[in-house]
Amino acid sequence: MTETKKRTTGTRRSAETPLPGGTPGTSEGHGHVGTYGDSGPEPPDEHEATALLERARASVDPELRAALSSLPGAMRRIALYHFGWEHADGTPAAGNAGKAIRPALVLTSAAAIGGPRARTAAVRAAAAVELVHNFTLLHDDVMDRDATRRHRPTAWTVFGEPAAILAGDALQALALRLLAEDPHPASPAAVARLADCVVELCAGQHADTALERRRPAEVTLDEALAMAEAKTGALLGCSCALGALYAGAGEEDVEALDAFGRQAGLAFQLIDDVIGIWGDPRRTGKPAGADLAARKKSLPVVAALASGTPAATELAELYEASPGKGDVERTALAVERAGGRDWAQAQAADRMARAMQELVRAVPDPEAAGGLLALAEFVTRRST
Repeated sequence: MTETKKRTTGTRRSAETPLPGGTPGTSEGHGHVGTYGDSGPEPPDEHEATALLERARASVDPELRAALSSLPGAMRRIALYHFGWEHADGTPAAGNAGKAIRPALVLTSAAAIGGPRARTAAVRAAAAVELVHNFTLLHDDVMDRDATRRHRPTAWTVFGEPAAILAGDALQALALRLLAEDPHPASPAAVARLADCVVELCAGQHADTALERRRPAEVTLDEALAMAEAKTGALLGCSCALGALYAGAGEEDVEALDAFGRQAGLAFQLIDDVIGIWGDPRRTGKPAGADLAARKKSLPVVAALASGTPAATELAELYEASPGKGDVERTALAVERAGGRDWAQAQAADRMARAMQELVRAVPDPEAAGGLLALAEFVTRRST
């Protein structure tokens, strides 16, 4: 077992993880968190992150297309559709393959420690984490019954549930094969770490589905945070760790970057959950309040339920009942009145502050760390 499973990041609720109405331990307000020491650079703007994401997409897409081309015909067609590169009938499409946040973390981590040469060497590892990420998306869409992703029907609604699940399995196998066949000396450690991460992802998804079957009052904030770390933080942490491995970093720096990614991943999930309730469907590609209509116990919801407020009682009653007309709006208002939205935004800032502490440990040079800081800021500033 690699350190991916061994390292924990303190999701236990304490003074640093208050319920709505409490005082955040390490952050104030809901705005920008990022300072990188008193003598560090100015906070990065979104343009830097966008450039890193676009460059990562350009670097990994050829590897991804080559990997998908090796799949059997039926699996290849589903995968290409899911990535947005083909229509359902198999004709070429110029769709959206996603933001490439995880590949960008691999490449930027490698560059932060080992420079341009390390970044180039890590391209195959970056493609591998993107394959694993899309494996989880194909499965999540089936389990969550999501009908749209990236502004078009999800793969399971087009090709059927078994086909989408099997295509996801194939993507996971491709990811591990990419790393196993890589002649880079970091390949064995990277394969083991990514495999452990997949196990953790599956455990997190299992916890998520188990929480959905429980009554609202039975779900604790500690459980929800642990589930979010496994579902989201683990792969972002693994992405940063793989970049460090390919740059030849020592164990301490690898673990610090893993922790950086995990904390940034929790911030990412908190913002994603806010968007899942209050995001604009024209920008998210999903129906308004889809998470509430599905009665998902996302982090803002669980925090709101645990607040002990009259709005929490109303929210619990709404979650116990079947969704009706106008319920999504009422439920969103109850979450907000119970403090769930403010808590999630404050917690995202707090997790980002923790991520910065870990980043300083691994990459003390502010200039070298600038790209990772820009990416971390980007994922917590999203409005889509």
